[in-house]
Amino acid sequence: MLRLIGLKLPIDHSKEDLLEEVLKLLQIKSSRLISHVLVKRSIDARKKDNIHFVYSLDVLVNDEQSLLKRHSKNKKVRKTPDTSYKCNFKAPKDFSIESHGRPVIVGAGPCGYFATLLLAQMGFRPLLIERGQDVKERTIETFGFWRKIRDLNPESNVQFGEGGAGTFSDGKLYSQVSDPMHYGRKVLEELVLSGANKEILTKHRPHIGTFKLATVVRGLRARIEALGGEIRFQTRMDELLLESNSGEQGRSKPFEVVGIKLSDGSVVDTRRVVLALGHSARDSFNMLEMAGVKLEAKPFAVGLRIEHPQSFIDKARWGAMAGHPQLGHAEYKLVHHASNGRSVYSFCMCPGGFVVGSTSEKGCVVTNGMSQHSRNERNANSALVVNMEPTDMACFQRWEGDPLAGIAFQRDLESRAFTMGGGDYCAPVQRLQDFLEQRPSLSLGEVAPSYLPGVKLADLSKALPDVAVEAIREALHAFDLRLPGYINPDALITGVETRTSSPVRILRDTFLESVNTIGLIPAGEGAGYAGGILSAGIDGIKAAEAIARTIL
Repeated sequence: MLRLIGLKLPIDHSKEDLLEEVLKLLQIKSSRLISHVLVKRSIDARKKDNIHFVYSLDVLVNDEQSLLKRHSKNKKVRKTPDTSYKCNFKAPKDFSIESHGRPVIVGAGPCGYFATLLLAQMGFRPLLIERGQDVKERTIETFGFWRKIRDLNPESNVQFGEGGAGTFSDGKLYSQVSDPMHYGRKVLEELVLSGANKEILTKHRPHIGTFKLATVVRGLRARIEALGGEIRFQTRMDELLLESNSGEQGRSKPFEVVGIKLSDGSVVDTRRVVLALGHSARDSFNMLEMAGVKLEAKPFAVGLRIEHPQSFIDKARWGAMAGHPQLGHAEYKLVHHASNGRSVYSFCMCPGGFVVGSTSEKGCVVTNGMSQHSRNERNANSALVVNMEPTDMACFQRWEGDPLAGIAFQRDLESRAFTMGGGDYCAPVQRLQDFLEQRPSLSLGEVAPSYLPGVKLADLSKALPDVAVEAIREALHAFDLRLPGYINPDALITGVETRTSSPVRILRDTFLESVNTIGLIPAGEGAGYAGGILSAGIDGIKAAEAIARTIL
């Protein structure tokens, strides 16, 4: 087949218009075209008076070689590349849990699920444990907390449970990681096989949406179980069991995995563990540090959520085309390098969504954004976050180089927000104009808060470090130049956003194994190696391959 790229068509084009553009590019008659398949569709909105779609297509034609020769210098025509994932691992025919050992995966987020799925597809019959509930029970628990009819469950909430933290988000499925092995394509294809809409294979910036994600993770679970894998919910790993390395494996690492101890007191014997912890598994990070697993503090970002009317974002991005049914609701991505040396950027922007309570600990308030697939809520929201370095957490260190200082820093901000919100998990909010003019808000404006469980007016300059507040205030003026009207006096900011990524990295070597523990594969967001659903899924596949290498 031939891959055609960069075909531009107006928003209101027809199928016939697209076909005509294909024939025009190839300079052939329709009789030579056998079939065509959509590969990717994106929107070019750099000029509001000329918004158009950009297509990539795979086409099957008669006499392909002569066309390739004719268009050898045309960058828009090439031979279709093979973007399929090739798995080079398969369990031996005599594989058994008793003789070879059972790989264990800890954490049922996208990383853990894809590690488990791939190991199951290879024939290794993995065991996946998850401290939280299955997605149905977890959703009941979480929505009950938001509606103030259930208490916070520290074991099953927005952060913990089947599907991971991304289940209650916009479900974005794009990443900027280099992917020569086509892991990302494998992730998307498996999601479609598990119930996701096929459009995620062709949209430039695909997303699933919260409720659809719940269906997809159930589909992943069913496929894993059908392949001989086992999944246990409400099962927390309380201890990683290690022994001193005898040196028999010819490796100098001081420890090796021999099992895990579960929350019910039972022990699972295993020599291969994928640690797919979420970025909020603070008790697990502490346990790993005490066990001697090598950790380090890493940079992350903190900030606030900002809400605008979605109609404003649509007009700012689409101009007169705002509201066109082919465009849907607009997104934005903004970055500013502040004069104080900090970077401020939009994060996890949710068109037509709402802001939700995302704490996993009592006495803390944490915000995040969430959208359904339709993105039909009245407000757009995004985090505005500022980079924080380990040096910013010096006063929270127990000793120099303390790998868990970032956790103490996060908790401090989250407990401040809890107090500012009234101590009942409501979040502190402030009108944007009041924030910029450095005064507390006394009333709300035209933008109604969407945060659940509720809000309380406050002065959010007290919710973050001064260096972050200073950088955000400067960035808002820069963003207003990029999206005129972004500084809407009644736009609403909500605090605090602290769980952008893990504050900890579990160090691993080039084989993805812990630098000092044989048999331990740290992976995904919590381990410090991914940022989002797609990249976490990719890292899960790599973790499965790493486990397979040790068995084979």
